[in-house]
Amino acid sequence: MKALIYKELKLAMHPICYIFVALFPLMILIPSYPLGIGFIYVLVCYPILFLGANKGQQSNDLLYSTLLPVRKKDIVMARIITVILMQVAFILIMSALYPVAFISNEAIRQASDDPTKQFVPGLGLNSYVLLLAIAIIGYAIADLIFFPIYYKHGKSIVMSTLFTILGFVVYIGVLTIGLPYIPGLSILNDIHIGIQFAILGAAIIISFALHIVVYKVSSKRLEKVDF
Repeated sequence: MKALIYKELKLAMHPICYIFVALFPLMILIPSYPLGIGFIYVLVCYPILFLGANKGQQSNDLLYSTLLPVRKKDIVMARIITVILMQVAFILIMSALYPVAFISNEAIRQASDDPTKQFVPGLGLNSYVLLLAIAIIGYAIADLIFFPIYYKHGKSIVMSTLFTILGFVVYIGVLTIGLPYIPGLSILNDIHIGIQFAILGAAIIISFALHIVVYKVSSKRLEKVDF
Protein backbone atom coordinates (compact mmCIF):
# COMPACT_ATOMS: atom_id res chain seq x y z
CA MET A 1 0.00 0.00 0.00
CA LYS A 2 2.84 2.36 0.85
CA ALA A 3 4.37 1.82 -2.60
CA LEU A 4 1.02 2.47 -4.30
CA ILE A 5 0.52 5.73 -2.43
CA TYR A 6 4.07 6.73 -3.32
CA LYS A 7 3.24 6.02 -6.98
CA GLU A 8 0.11 8.18 -6.71
CA LEU A 9 1.97 11.13 -5.23
CA LYS A 10 5.01 10.89 -7.49
CA LEU A 11 3.57 9.71 -10.81
CA ALA A 12 -0.20 10.17 -10.90
CA MET A 13 -0.49 13.49 -9.11
CA HIS A 14 -0.04 16.33 -11.55
CA PRO A 15 1.91 19.35 -10.20
CA ILE A 16 -1.10 21.60 -10.77
CA CYS A 17 -2.90 19.69 -8.01
CA TYR A 18 -0.23 20.73 -5.51
CA ILE A 19 -0.53 24.32 -6.72
CA PHE A 20 -4.32 24.31 -6.31
CA VAL A 21 -4.10 22.85 -2.80
CA ALA A 22 -1.45 25.38 -1.77
CA LEU A 23 -2.92 28.54 -3.29
CA PHE A 24 -6.71 28.34 -3.12
CA PRO A 25 -6.85 28.31 0.71
CA LEU A 26 -5.64 31.92 0.43
CA MET A 27 -9.22 32.81 -0.51
CA ILE A 28 -10.03 32.80 3.18
CA LEU A 29 -8.16 36.12 3.34
CA ILE A 30 -10.63 37.77 0.94
CA PRO A 31 -13.32 39.72 2.87
CA SER A 32 -16.89 38.98 1.75
CA TYR A 33 -15.82 35.85 -0.16
CA PRO A 34 -18.13 32.87 0.60
CA LEU A 35 -15.76 30.57 2.48
CA GLY A 36 -17.67 27.43 1.59
CA ILE A 37 -17.08 27.98 -2.11
CA GLY A 38 -13.32 27.76 -1.61
CA PHE A 39 -13.56 24.07 -0.73
CA ILE A 40 -14.76 23.29 -4.25
CA TYR A 41 -11.30 23.76 -5.72
CA VAL A 42 -10.08 20.48 -4.24
CA LEU A 43 -12.69 18.74 -6.38
CA VAL A 44 -11.28 20.48 -9.45
CA CYS A 45 -8.12 18.44 -8.82
CA TYR A 46 -10.02 15.16 -9.32
CA PRO A 47 -10.17 15.21 -13.14
CA ILE A 48 -6.57 16.47 -13.21
CA LEU A 49 -5.50 13.55 -11.02
CA PHE A 50 -7.52 10.90 -12.85
CA LEU A 51 -7.08 12.26 -16.37
CA GLY A 52 -3.59 13.32 -15.53
CA ALA A 53 -2.51 15.49 -18.48
CA ASN A 54 -0.58 12.67 -20.15
CA LYS A 55 -0.07 10.91 -16.83
CA GLY A 56 -3.46 9.44 -15.94
CA GLN A 57 -6.18 8.13 -18.21
CA GLN A 58 -4.40 9.31 -21.34
CA SER A 59 -1.47 7.03 -20.56
CA ASN A 60 -3.63 4.18 -19.24
CA ASP A 61 -2.56 4.63 -15.64
CA LEU A 62 -5.43 2.49 -14.36
CA LEU A 63 -4.58 -0.32 -16.76
CA TYR A 64 -0.93 -0.07 -15.75
CA SER A 65 -1.88 -0.23 -12.09
CA THR A 66 -4.01 -3.35 -12.59
CA LEU A 67 -1.06 -5.07 -14.26
CA LEU A 68 1.05 -4.57 -11.15
CA PRO A 69 1.23 -7.43 -8.61
CA VAL A 70 -1.38 -5.75 -6.39
CA ARG A 71 -5.05 -6.25 -5.74
CA LYS A 72 -7.56 -4.04 -7.53
CA LYS A 73 -9.08 -3.00 -4.23
CA ASP A 74 -5.65 -1.77 -3.12
CA ILE A 75 -5.52 0.44 -6.22
CA VAL A 76 -8.82 1.98 -5.20
CA MET A 77 -7.70 2.41 -1.61
CA ALA A 78 -4.47 4.15 -2.66
CA ARG A 79 -6.38 6.61 -4.84
CA ILE A 80 -8.92 7.33 -2.08
CA ILE A 81 -6.10 7.97 0.41
CA THR A 82 -4.42 10.29 -2.11
CA VAL A 83 -7.61 12.31 -2.50
CA ILE A 84 -8.11 12.45 1.27
CA LEU A 85 -4.54 13.72 1.67
CA MET A 86 -5.36 16.56 -0.74
CA GLN A 87 -8.48 17.41 1.24
CA VAL A 88 -6.67 17.34 4.58
CA ALA A 89 -3.78 19.46 3.25
CA PHE A 90 -6.24 22.03 1.90
CA ILE A 91 -8.09 22.21 5.22
CA LEU A 92 -4.88 22.47 7.26
CA ILE A 93 -3.52 25.31 5.14
CA MET A 94 -6.81 27.19 5.28
CA SER A 95 -7.04 26.66 9.04
CA ALA A 96 -3.50 27.99 9.49
CA LEU A 97 -4.59 31.16 7.70
CA TYR A 98 -7.76 31.48 9.77
CA PRO A 99 -6.29 33.69 12.55
CA VAL A 100 -5.00 36.18 9.98
CA ALA A 101 -8.35 36.19 8.19
CA PHE A 102 -10.26 36.67 11.44
CA ILE A 103 -8.09 39.57 12.62
CA SER A 104 -8.20 41.34 9.26
CA ASN A 105 -11.94 40.78 8.96
CA GLU A 106 -12.53 42.30 12.40
CA ALA A 107 -10.29 45.27 11.60
CA ILE A 108 -12.17 45.98 8.36
CA ARG A 109 -15.53 45.60 10.11
CA GLN A 110 -14.59 48.00 12.91
CA ALA A 111 -13.26 50.55 10.41
CA SER A 112 -16.40 50.41 8.27
CA ASP A 113 -19.39 52.73 8.55
CA ASP A 114 -21.49 49.82 9.81
CA PRO A 115 -19.55 47.73 12.38
CA THR A 116 -22.35 45.15 12.44
CA LYS A 117 -21.85 44.34 8.76
CA GLN A 118 -20.98 40.72 7.97
CA PHE A 119 -18.27 40.53 5.33
CA VAL A 120 -18.73 36.79 4.71
CA PRO A 121 -22.22 35.70 3.63
CA GLY A 122 -23.69 32.68 5.36
CA LEU A 123 -21.46 30.76 7.73
CA GLY A 124 -18.59 33.14 8.28
CA LEU A 125 -15.39 33.23 10.30
CA ASN A 126 -17.23 33.06 13.63
CA SER A 127 -18.50 29.59 12.70
CA TYR A 128 -15.36 28.40 10.93
CA VAL A 129 -15.14 25.06 12.80
CA LEU A 130 -18.75 24.32 11.90
CA LEU A 131 -17.90 25.19 8.31
CA LEU A 132 -15.08 22.63 8.39
CA ALA A 133 -17.49 19.98 9.65
CA ILE A 134 -19.87 20.71 6.79
CA ALA A 135 -17.02 20.63 4.26
CA ILE A 136 -15.62 17.33 5.59
CA ILE A 137 -18.97 15.61 5.19
CA GLY A 138 -19.34 17.30 1.80
CA TYR A 139 -16.03 15.85 0.64
CA ALA A 140 -17.15 12.39 1.73
CA ILE A 141 -20.41 12.79 -0.20
CA ALA A 142 -18.44 14.02 -3.22
CA ASP A 143 -16.21 10.94 -3.07
CA LEU A 144 -19.29 8.76 -2.72
CA ILE A 145 -20.50 10.21 -6.02
CA PHE A 146 -17.20 10.33 -7.87
CA PHE A 147 -15.45 7.04 -7.17
CA PRO A 148 -18.32 4.57 -7.83
CA ILE A 149 -19.16 6.32 -11.11
CA TYR A 150 -15.55 6.40 -12.27
CA TYR A 151 -14.66 2.84 -11.32
CA LYS A 152 -17.80 1.39 -12.87
CA HIS A 153 -16.02 1.47 -16.24
CA GLY A 154 -12.67 2.96 -15.30
CA LYS A 155 -13.02 5.87 -17.71
CA SER A 156 -16.14 7.90 -16.82
CA ILE A 157 -14.10 10.94 -15.85
CA VAL A 158 -16.36 13.63 -17.35
CA MET A 159 -19.64 12.30 -15.96
CA SER A 160 -18.20 11.57 -12.53
CA THR A 161 -16.64 15.04 -12.29
CA LEU A 162 -19.79 16.87 -13.39
CA PHE A 163 -22.06 15.03 -10.94
CA THR A 164 -19.52 15.42 -8.13
CA ILE A 165 -19.00 19.16 -8.50
CA LEU A 166 -22.72 19.80 -9.08
CA GLY A 167 -23.65 17.79 -6.00
CA PHE A 168 -21.04 19.51 -3.84
CA VAL A 169 -22.03 23.00 -5.03
CA VAL A 170 -25.68 22.37 -4.18
CA TYR A 171 -24.76 20.82 -0.81
CA ILE A 172 -22.30 23.50 0.28
CA GLY A 173 -24.47 26.31 -1.10
CA VAL A 174 -27.56 25.22 0.81
CA LEU A 175 -25.77 24.56 4.12
CA THR A 176 -23.32 27.46 4.21
CA ILE A 177 -25.06 30.24 2.31
CA GLY A 178 -28.78 29.45 2.26
CA LEU A 179 -29.34 27.77 5.65
CA PRO A 180 -28.23 30.66 7.91
CA TYR A 181 -30.72 32.97 6.20
CA ILE A 182 -33.70 30.83 7.18
CA PRO A 183 -35.61 32.60 9.98
CA GLY A 184 -34.42 31.33 13.35
CA LEU A 185 -31.20 29.79 12.03
CA SER A 186 -29.09 32.93 11.95
CA ILE A 187 -27.60 31.66 15.22
CA LEU A 188 -25.50 29.30 13.09
CA ASN A 189 -23.32 32.28 12.20
CA ASP A 190 -22.14 32.58 15.81
CA ILE A 191 -22.55 29.16 17.42
CA HIS A 192 -20.61 28.28 20.59
CA ILE A 193 -17.12 26.96 19.82
CA GLY A 194 -17.57 23.89 22.04
CA ILE A 195 -20.64 22.82 20.08
CA GLN A 196 -18.76 23.46 16.84
CA PHE A 197 -15.94 21.12 17.84
CA ALA A 198 -18.46 18.46 18.90
CA ILE A 199 -20.08 18.69 15.48
CA LEU A 200 -16.64 18.54 13.86
CA GLY A 201 -15.83 15.33 15.72
CA ALA A 202 -19.12 13.79 14.60
CA ALA A 203 -18.40 14.93 11.02
CA ILE A 204 -15.02 13.17 11.02
CA ILE A 205 -16.66 9.92 12.18
CA ILE A 206 -19.38 10.24 9.54
CA SER A 207 -16.77 10.97 6.88
CA PHE A 208 -14.77 7.89 7.87
CA ALA A 209 -17.88 5.71 7.65
CA LEU A 210 -18.85 7.13 4.26
CA HIS A 211 -15.34 6.55 2.90
CA ILE A 212 -15.58 2.90 3.93
CA VAL A 213 -18.71 2.70 1.78
CA VAL A 214 -16.87 4.50 -1.04
CA TYR A 215 -14.04 1.96 -0.85
CA LYS A 216 -16.28 -1.10 -0.77
CA VAL A 217 -18.56 0.01 -3.62
CA SER A 218 -15.74 1.31 -5.83
CA SER A 219 -13.48 -1.73 -5.35
CA LYS A 220 -16.34 -4.11 -6.19
CA ARG A 221 -17.05 -2.16 -9.36
CA LEU A 222 -13.40 -2.15 -10.41
CA GLU A 223 -13.21 -5.92 -9.87
CA LYS A 224 -15.85 -6.32 -12.59
CA VAL A 225 -14.03 -4.11 -15.13
CA ASP A 226 -12.38 -6.13 -17.89
CA PHE A 227 -9.44 -4.28 -19.40
